[in-house]
Amino acid sequence: MKIRQADKHTDYSKVWEIFKAVIATGDTYVFDPDTPKESLARNWFADYMDTFVAEDESGAIVGTYIIKPNQVDLGSHIANCSYMVNPAYHGRGTGKLLCEHSISFAKEKGYTGIQFNIVVSTNEAAVKLWQKFGFEIIGTTPKGFRHKELGLVDTYIMFKDLQTN
Repeated sequence: MKIRQADKHTDYSKVWEIFKAVIATGDTYVFDPDTPKESLARNWFADYMDTFVAEDESGAIVGTYIIKPNQVDLGSHIANCSYMVNPAYHGRGTGKLLCEHSISFAKEKGYTGIQFNIVVSTNEAAVKLWQKFGFEIIGTTPKGFRHKELGLVDTYIMFKDLQTN
């Protein structure tokens, strides 16, 4: 599998297919399942973000992630990332590769940490994966997410210090 910088023009529709499939379930991302394709430009391809895609051996895009400053100006030394994997490719190590790449890229860009502002507590696979990479739960927002099937569930703030880890 190869991870490369995404091209807004040639990869947009392929990334959209992953984005659409992931948000359709309403159980892991804050985006409304009815988010229109045009919104991908600001949600995944904005100028202040770096967007990457994972390609399998055939060249098919099977995953994507973004990395951006978590906050502006005096908070811009902390990165924020979001990851999506084509549901047909779950369990094949794509999320692991995306996370490894994002940590390396964040260090190269000079970020001192990565913070996930909202990890849905019921997304146990993601929580476990992030913890394997040294992310810690540093806070909980009670009932911070309207899960499509479970109703209100907690969310976590997770953080990884890139200077010590």
